[in-house]
Amino acid sequence: MSAEQNVIDLDEHDRQPALSGPTASGRRTTRRKQIARLVAAFVVGAVLGGVGIGELRASREEQERTGSVLLVALPASAGGAGSDATGAVHMDGQLAVINAGSAPITVSSATGQRPGVQVHDTGQFRLLRPGGTGWISVKLRIECALAFGSEPLSIRFSVETADRQVREVSYPVAVAGSVWHYGAERSCAAR
Repeated sequence: MSAEQNVIDLDEHDRQPALSGPTASGRRTTRRKQIARLVAAFVVGAVLGGVGIGELRASREEQERTGSVLLVALPASAGGAGSDATGAVHMDGQLAVINAGSAPITVSSATGQRPGVQVHDTGQFRLLRPGGTGWISVKLRIECALAFGSEPLSIRFSVETADRQVREVSYPVAVAGSVWHYGAERSCAAR
């Protein structure tokens, strides 16, 4: 028998006897390196894909955070009342606005209307940091015969968010029992 045995390599398509020795072991080493490279490329791709998805999610969450508007509003003061011939009281007042969101906002307008009550801002812009409170000067028109119902007044705010988008949001403000109510009630009784 010869020193070199005939071995059939099943990976070969032409079914030639495989050579033993340095050439055969070189092929096995090359295949192992190729497999190792493929596995490494797969792992690197999975890691990069995971990092990319994580960054995309973080970016979307940041956009949602800077684009969301959460605020609270309530009557803060009333004064300078006068009345007109139609039975309505005109007053100056302030609206306290609290930024309950996690990003700064700029309130550029505040208006509200329901039967008996009208409110509009005086044109001031107010930057509110997260958790901050700002006072917006408003003009009020309150009809003495209709104004003191229990339904809240929906005030519509125009707000610029940190991502420079302008959004319209509404917040129900309770007028009954507020400083606006008592200021108007005194003026209506004095007429």
